[in-house]
Amino acid sequence: MRGALISLTYPLSMLLLQAYLIYSSSVAAGAQSGIEECKYQFAWDRWNCPERALQLSTHSSLRSANRETAFVHAISSAGVMYTLTRNCSLGDFDNCGCDDSRNGQRGGHGWLWGGCSDNVGFGEAISKQFVDALETGQDARAAMNLHNNEAGRKAVKGTMQRTCKCHGVSGSCTTQTCWLQLPEFREVGNYLKEKYHRALKVDLLRGAGNSAASRGAIAETFSSISRKELVHLEDSPDYCLENRTLGLPGTEGRECLKKGKSLSKWEKRSCKRLCGECGLAVEERKAEMVSSCNCKFHWCCTVKCEQCRKTVTKYFCVKKGGQRGRNESAGSRRKNLRLRKKH
Repeated sequence: MRGALISLTYPLSMLLLQAYLIYSSSVAAGAQSGIEECKYQFAWDRWNCPERALQLSTHSSLRSANRETAFVHAISSAGVMYTLTRNCSLGDFDNCGCDDSRNGQRGGHGWLWGGCSDNVGFGEAISKQFVDALETGQDARAAMNLHNNEAGRKAVKGTMQRTCKCHGVSGSCTTQTCWLQLPEFREVGNYLKEKYHRALKVDLLRGAGNSAASRGAIAETFSSISRKELVHLEDSPDYCLENRTLGLPGTEGRECLKKGKSLSKWEKRSCKRLCGECGLAVEERKAEMVSSCNCKFHWCCTVKCEQCRKTVTKYFCVKKGGQRGRNESAGSRRKNLRLRKKH
């Protein structure tokens, strides 16, 4: 993605070119964090954020205008904005610092704005310049992508956390000074996953936008939808079957989860979702894991560990009858071998 962002072909002033050189590494890192979060959020879904789905190109024939594409745009845009904002707070940019625009103003009962708020306004502005610049079309698809880019940025702002410090005599909290901080990016990902489940379908033709009238209708339709919501134009497939043209691997061979105290309900149902509902069986496999254990510190100055082996059970989606077929094939080979020995 980094190369795509840097290789934009519209004319750049020297000042704008300098800005691109300053921020491009943060933009690339932010896009990467978005990809990693996408893979985490969909790890146990049928669609698990495959690599070919991650290109933010409006006219890519590999992309559909469905809710998964909506999530990719939102989480990528959020990742870029989040990273730019965080790096600003870390002092990576000379032209960016704390957001103190509201300092001294009353925020609520018993507290005032103060301290060093993370500068989300800066992150939002630079993110918009980079990510939205990838959309060159004026059709419904481009409008959808731009809307979801904005929803990603709104997610970062909507999950900001207020942190406060007390002031008063002898440790009392007569008044508080508060500022806004970025949450963990996982919070942004969780927020957008909820938006994904409630994404709105917009009934517009995919090719709409060839005339001024249709562009106006598209703009009017999208302007009536909250910028916090994800939108899509097409329904999603069930993702059970492999489709090499679209880069969809299907669920055969996927690992799923069945047992574990720390598993969520969604994770516990993954075998049913990935295997059973896709016409596949669940195959249990034993695997041996080797890890360091019983480590001891020896003076001076080494740490020596033992190698512990543990057998774990894993579950995978396989074709029904696949295991039996493999056993029958092995039996047939043994039978043929015995026959050859008799002759």
